[in-house]
Amino acid sequence: MTLKEAAECRHTVRRYTYKKLPADMIEKLTERIGECNEKYGLSMKLITENTDALGAAIRLVMSKRVRNYIALTGKNAPDTDENLGYCGSDIMLFAQTLGLNSWWIGGTFSRNGVRKHVPESEAEKLIGVIAVGFGESQGVPHKSKNPEAVSSYDGTIIPQWFSNGVKTALLAPTALNKQAFFIKGSGSDVKITYNGGGIFANTDLGIIKYHFELGAGKENFKWI
Repeated sequence: MTLKEAAECRHTVRRYTYKKLPADMIEKLTERIGECNEKYGLSMKLITENTDALGAAIRLVMSKRVRNYIALTGKNAPDTDENLGYCGSDIMLFAQTLGLNSWWIGGTFSRNGVRKHVPESEAEKLIGVIAVGFGESQGVPHKSKNPEAVSSYDGTIIPQWFSNGVKTALLAPTALNKQAFFIKGSGSDVKITYNGGGIFANTDLGIIKYHFELGAGKENFKWI
């Protein structure tokens, strides 16, 4: 499975089986996380066979058997939220190529629980976690806006790469599934704006940028 294929079939999964992550999957995930950390100056971490990321009430009401997760952490810098969104997307889709399911958790996680494993001295900023594991199901697609509602292209003919990028961006998870972004294209220039505001705005921007690049192909355009 390619990353593009993973984007098309990945859906949020909140309930997982008891099956443990095999050692080779842990190794591959850890390596991928390490590559992202090094390239973008982050400090994300895979934590396995542990339930501290979710409080008892949340585990009971919203989820089932979340025992593996990636702490989305980094330094306290202006671009950290966007970089975590971008790299978190990469890791989430990479996990899907390995046959795993995932759930991006930005609000209903236990900050104190995660800090037991990634203290503030190691990572100043913690924006959420990504649960990973073998899901009880493959999830269902989220409701999505039409491409025309989130994009425009300056020209009578819309390039295929632009259409592919918008299509893949609409597959991305966003805060409360608002899809509050807008993508403008002109020639080979592309600009994304986020209209939702809130604490997850920059994270969502990174998530959308990653997915658009994946669909459009980075060689076909440049960000402005």
